[in-house]
Amino acid sequence: MKALLIGGTGTISMAITRLLAENPEWEVYLLNRGTRRAELPQGVRSITADIRDEEAVRRALDGRAFDCVCDFIAYTPEEVERDYRLFSGRTKQYIFISSASAYKKPVDDCVITESTPLCNPYWQYSRDKIACEDLLMRLYRSEGFPATIVRPSHTYDERKVPVSVRGDKGAWQVMKRMMDGKPVLVHGDGTSLWTLTFNTDFARAFMGLMGNPRAIGEAYHITSDESVTWNQIYAVIADELGAAYRPYYVSSDFLHAAGKYEFEGTLTGDKANSVIFDNSKIKRAVPGFCCVVRADQGLRRAVRHMLSHPQLQVEDPEFDSWCDRVIAALEAAKETVLRG
Repeated sequence: MKALLIGGTGTISMAITRLLAENPEWEVYLLNRGTRRAELPQGVRSITADIRDEEAVRRALDGRAFDCVCDFIAYTPEEVERDYRLFSGRTKQYIFISSASAYKKPVDDCVITESTPLCNPYWQYSRDKIACEDLLMRLYRSEGFPATIVRPSHTYDERKVPVSVRGDKGAWQVMKRMMDGKPVLVHGDGTSLWTLTFNTDFARAFMGLMGNPRAIGEAYHITSDESVTWNQIYAVIADELGAAYRPYYVSSDFLHAAGKYEFEGTLTGDKANSVIFDNSKIKRAVPGFCCVVRADQGLRRAVRHMLSHPQLQVEDPEFDSWCDRVIAALEAAKETVLRG
């Protein structure tokens, strides 16, 4: 069987690329700009083109057909419409990577199933993904376009340490604050439940949907069954760093209102909500699927990887200073109230 992965080298998609490359049943093609070709497993074929250049892609795909096309970098209905034009009649299955952030916020029930309504007034990214899903289901019902929708939640690998409040340059500055003995900003009181899924676990379930006729016209989320609090996440990171966990709790609304960073979508529209994913549907579609990387194991692996790769240790003094100002402002407000 032939698979075409559009992108194929990101946090989620690279794990899928590697797993497919190990499976003799699949012939794997990647369509992208070719900037990470040296990292590809042996046997993976590259089609070098920018998916945003529709005519160039059409020429590159001339005469080719696939059993499964997976687009990891489509975010808007316009991009999905482009894929429909490119791949209608050229693939037996089109898998769209949506997002679990599309589920209704604020949550009415912390247990999330695929039938949980899709509605997120806090994050344009999520609303765009919902619009993509709506378009694909219309195309499936009216034209028979063989769409499958997959909704990842917080999927990560050893290259990314998951934190909820960080600057534009990644998690390193949060880790550095821990190592320097400084408090780290944590939304709410750190007790909201969250689900972390390691990318190799995600890949095994995803591959089970590829070429699966029962997945056509269906939507699935793929996550771990494990739920942890943000306090537990940060505490594991601190412990692996040999540092104390010193949280400074701040409401999500205040973090967003503080202005410098966009936290309304990522917190109020996502991470600040306690959610528990019911994975019954993906387990029925992919018998035997179970995540094997616990949250603490994956977190420690990611911390060790960052510590051993200095090029990933990107400092963010602007974010560090902003954290200090937020803490100072809230401490000053406490003093003002206490003085009455």
